[in-house]
Amino acid sequence: MTTTQKEVYRAAFPPGKTPHESPFISYHLPFPVACAKHVSESFHASRIYVLASASLCRNTDSLERLCRALGDDKVVGVRRGVRPHTYYSDILEVVKEAHDARADCLITLGGGSLSDCAKVATLALANEAKTLDELETLYFDSPTKRDPILPATVPIVCIPTSLSAGEYTPIAGATNNATHHKHSFQELSIGPRLIILDPELSIHTPANIWLSTGIRAVDHCVESICSIKATPEGDATAERGLRNLLPSLLVSKHEPANLQARLNCQLGAIYGIAAGLARVPMGASHGIGHQLGPLGVGHGETSCILLPAVMKWNSRVNSEKQQKVLDILWSEETIATVLKRRGLQEKADLGDVLDTIFRELNTPRTLKEVGIGRESLEALAEGSLNDRWCKTNPIPLVQKGQVLEILEMVIGD
Repeated sequence: MTTTQKEVYRAAFPPGKTPHESPFISYHLPFPVACAKHVSESFHASRIYVLASASLCRNTDSLERLCRALGDDKVVGVRRGVRPHTYYSDILEVVKEAHDARADCLITLGGGSLSDCAKVATLALANEAKTLDELETLYFDSPTKRDPILPATVPIVCIPTSLSAGEYTPIAGATNNATHHKHSFQELSIGPRLIILDPELSIHTPANIWLSTGIRAVDHCVESICSIKATPEGDATAERGLRNLLPSLLVSKHEPANLQARLNCQLGAIYGIAAGLARVPMGASHGIGHQLGPLGVGHGETSCILLPAVMKWNSRVNSEKQQKVLDILWSEETIATVLKRRGLQEKADLGDVLDTIFRELNTPRTLKEVGIGRESLEALAEGSLNDRWCKTNPIPLVQKGQVLEILEMVIGD
């Protein structure tokens, strides 16, 4: 598929549907070919800095293939891996190396921490931020936020290997080494300009990461349809995401080399992230999930654990919206076959249907499975009350006891 079909090159989102200029996507070409083509033809770049996944560097020749295609004389720097949660110190090392090399394009090859690093690095380059304290002046709600913040000018090209879809947004998370607080950097100019989709490259992604980040994208779609401020346009976008994602996740679970299923997942993740960019508020699966990240739980895993329980807890007030999701899922033959084989009937509620699908994918379903015990519940509940998505849950979470009820459903002890 990746060597014989003509390249598809288009905007990821329709005009005017995102707060920032839509990035473009490219697929049907091998990633080194597509990247070399657009670095030259679209960005006219000649001094390229590459941030590559450490695991891809260890286990594949992907970085070497990319550098050969770009031209070794054009690659002025390479960063092999950054730590999860994107620490300021890693960003500052990239900033220094890219600045000293006069890089005019950043390319990420791998997961979300790399794209977060590249986004913040381009903002730091534009604003000459070279220290931890100077980076602190660039995140969106910083008490020391500088004014003005100059826009990033170095373009970013992302070649993702998971389905988290952060590459499509002008938002990045990064962690201060001194305080260990993770902050959100939100500047329209830091959004990557091009995302290259190569399903063959994604075969190297560990199955648990591929599937759990796919469920994260499913979470975007489900909470969008079930949102207190759902819109017909948002519902249609989320439906397209679900129809691309869930059947193809099931196929790729059992047929890891099925490239069409992997590409369908990659395209479905775009529809999932589009709901968030359209400012449809999410709910408690996202809100409580944000508190699990600092405890070492991946964003995708939080959705696998929380989404079914949150749907059950919310069903007393949004059962009609949940029925829309159920109708979509049961109408997909691949999904319906799994549900019937596992003994479910169409009268089953959305929480049970999602639980069954996630178990088929063998993703974590309890806090115990990801190493979170009862001693953490009180702090998780208190932290959740401050999250904006808990406040926009269909039943707003305003009391610690409400959050604890949901956490009790997923503790697994």
